[in-house]
Amino acid sequence: MNQPFSRKRKTINPCPTCFLHRQRCICDSIPKLDLKTRLSLIIHAKEMKRTTNTGRLALQALTNSQMIVRGSTTERVDLSSLLDPNYETYVLFPSDDALNLEDLQPQKPVQLIVSDGNWRQASKLNTRHPELGHLPRVKIGAANTAKYHLRKEHFSEGLSTLEAIALAFRIVEGEAVGDSLLALYHKKLTATLEGRGVNLEK
Repeated sequence: MNQPFSRKRKTINPCPTCFLHRQRCICDSIPKLDLKTRLSLIIHAKEMKRTTNTGRLALQALTNSQMIVRGSTTERVDLSSLLDPNYETYVLFPSDDALNLEDLQPQKPVQLIVSDGNWRQASKLNTRHPELGHLPRVKIGAANTAKYHLRKEHFSEGLSTLEAIALAFRIVEGEAVGDSLLALYHKKLTATLEGRGVNLEK
């Protein structure tokens, strides 16, 4: 069973990069990974204000990455610019028809489009952006059985955005890359929970 989730007050004046209290800043631990695989993070505007966000940490770690903000106005953002012929592009989302990422045999560098937001916000990428409708959806076979989470997950085995990206890049780019990103996530998790009075080392 996952550790019960309790909401705490917002972090005051957090670090602008890792979004943690400045005394628990983990910026020195952010790796710089220059990879063939591209991350395109589609983040909901409301997510930009959340200090528990992890998708933007992935952007800091992955030099071949970009961010597009959606939901700041009622006007739909056109994501056609993501359709780059130099990449095989996939949308990381566990839809019913999603392919297992492990089964892919790409012939070009991979671009992973990842929607960052709560479950309702992330799922709207499938319905509100017909320009991406033809792209195959992919999923990660591994389930999250961790005891602690940054947030209450929509599903008991749900993953944070950085966890999902780390596991995906572990498949596409190798274990060392995935483990480096997972280590970053665990530093974020540990520092966040310490701020809530939870010590993972006990």
